[in-house]
Amino acid sequence: MAKVLVGLSGGVDSAVAAALLLEQGHEVAAGYMKNWINDEGIPGECPWEQDIDDARAVTKTLGIEFRVIDLIDSYRDRIVEYLIEGYRSGITPNPDVWCNREMKFGVFLDYALAQGFEQVATGHYARRRTLADGSAAILRGADPNKDQSYFLSLMTRHQAAHALFPTGEMLKPEVREVARRFNLPVAEKKDSQGICFLGQVKMSDFLRHYLPDSPGEIVDVSGKILGEHHGLHLYTLGQRKGHGVASPRDGMAYVVVGKDPGGNRLIVGWDTPGSEGLYTRNCIVGMLSAIQEPFDSRRRVEAQPRYRTKAEPALMEPLGAGKVRLEWQRPQRAIAAGQICAFYDGGRLLGGGVFESAW
Repeated sequence: MAKVLVGLSGGVDSAVAAALLLEQGHEVAAGYMKNWINDEGIPGECPWEQDIDDARAVTKTLGIEFRVIDLIDSYRDRIVEYLIEGYRSGITPNPDVWCNREMKFGVFLDYALAQGFEQVATGHYARRRTLADGSAAILRGADPNKDQSYFLSLMTRHQAAHALFPTGEMLKPEVREVARRFNLPVAEKKDSQGICFLGQVKMSDFLRHYLPDSPGEIVDVSGKILGEHHGLHLYTLGQRKGHGVASPRDGMAYVVVGKDPGGNRLIVGWDTPGSEGLYTRNCIVGMLSAIQEPFDSRRRVEAQPRYRTKAEPALMEPLGAGKVRLEWQRPQRAIAAGQICAFYDGGRLLGGGVFESAW
């Protein structure tokens, strides 16, 4: 049995993770990561106080120690600055994936190990297996509708070795049933849908608080001016709505197919496989993170470019300097620089990286 610190968010998944570990005989304590309190007046609700109350109520029911761990400065340095600088430079960052690497299994794991804990547990829907050499493998969650292994794709080998995902072996309805069996006060609490730790703060409002609008031209692929945008950082590749340009064709809609940072121009086109810039077969992925074996040989993988997108077969070719080239069998839609690509071998997560370019 291990001494485990559970990252208790105030939701049902992490609460059930704590209950299951306690039932299995582990020495369990819980920590709430206080990362963001929205004290700067950004529109939107950040229910951290309610989440702390709910997390504390869970620990009282289970009879385990509860800690509130102030990580606000680390969150600002590692996540908020990452988001702001990413959008300022014209890429589309993924805060949820980065938050797992830098916060939950970064500073929170470091805190746990320094306090004498051996493992950190979360409510992620992913599965972990200890291999013969003592390293850890991460597999897709048992619930195909809730699998969250994609969000763990930038974890390191060290982080995976110290991670536990008790709810990953279960279907979501089973998690709710376990919560009722333990009489957990969050058994019926709705799942949160916001950005990692930001609550119900809209990304556009978050960005406008830190980055002023920078209007420019909206053009089609031929360069014809169609309208004006409010700032390139407010738009993403493949975006259908919100750019304000009406389509001249019935049944068709303009989508964002590219950005021209030098000219501060937003480029729109048609959402078709032949659309210039929107569908690509090749890309460069950098900032690689391997959970087990390094990406240092040519191989076939299944590459997943977004959370709700199916992993597709691709040929991986190492380029050195922590980068690989991917060539998909089928063209992929809206591959945006800054987003995360997760690599799989069947149901096993190999790791991931950050898109740098696509063509």
